[in-house]
Amino acid sequence: MAAATIYFYIPKQVTILDLAGVLEVFQEAKNLGLPYTLKFISSNPVITSSSGLELSSFTHFSKAHPKENDIIVISGFSSGQINKIAEDISFFEWLEKANSLQTTIASICNGAFILAKSGLLDFKECTTHWKLIEKFKKDFPLLKVQSNMLYTKADNLYTSAGIVTGIDLALFLIEERHGKEVAVTIARELVVYKRRQGSDQQESVYLQNRNHCDEKIHIVQDWIIYNLEKTSTIDFLADLVHIGPRNLTRIFKKKTGITIAEYRTKLRIEKAKSLLIHSDYKIENIAHLCGYKTSKQLRVVLETHLHELPTEIKNRLS
Repeated sequence: MAAATIYFYIPKQVTILDLAGVLEVFQEAKNLGLPYTLKFISSNPVITSSSGLELSSFTHFSKAHPKENDIIVISGFSSGQINKIAEDISFFEWLEKANSLQTTIASICNGAFILAKSGLLDFKECTTHWKLIEKFKKDFPLLKVQSNMLYTKADNLYTSAGIVTGIDLALFLIEERHGKEVAVTIARELVVYKRRQGSDQQESVYLQNRNHCDEKIHIVQDWIIYNLEKTSTIDFLADLVHIGPRNLTRIFKKKTGITIAEYRTKLRIEKAKSLLIHSDYKIENIAHLCGYKTSKQLRVVLETHLHELPTEIKNRLS
């Protein structure tokens, strides 16, 4: 592959992790011998990050000349600056020129607001941090904003949901250019548990239905998460927290919004998807690890809830 330069555009009040996560992915790519050069550009020579750390010695963006094979990464910044985007028209003209050359342009978190202000995202699918989705839609009505997506791709323009999803997007860019094996190698080096797909939900399934303060229900949820391969009755779960089965059933539904059976099924589906994508286990083994006695049971669950068979999921997401 031809050599490429990764230009990291640093806005005022940059969020360090938005920058560092993507940076480390491409640094690891360099360590593997891939022909990348990393450069840091900004509209200002000195930037104070959102956490107060001062960064300096940036090259002014106008001195950079991205080519088709290069990548521009626009980092996210303090949410308090969302209505004070400081980039002027000369930066957007520079960005438009890069876009005309088909340079890959990627935004991290609310860096999408900067990219959107340039007009390049008009009529294109894009995303940003879940807390800012509605504002994003309101501020830029021409955008095709995708809710609950980790990252999107529209031609040469990429957007991500924020913070660590920048790592997911960077690994996706690596996979596009160098293949899955290289991306997996980098993910392992960074000790990333798994490479998520762009269509994965922004909020982990393991955090969903837990926006409550009932300690006993949290205990039950934790037990289910860590024992998905086991069969358990309502009586057993009730004994864990020393309340009656009927009372547990009622409280669980009230606090989480779903039944215990529905909660367990959500978790088993997520685990099955992960094993289908990231392991070489046979379907029978995956079924047992997810708490099903037969592979047929797992197939029925996946077809009912995802409208896909295990082989279809594996082929689509692997």
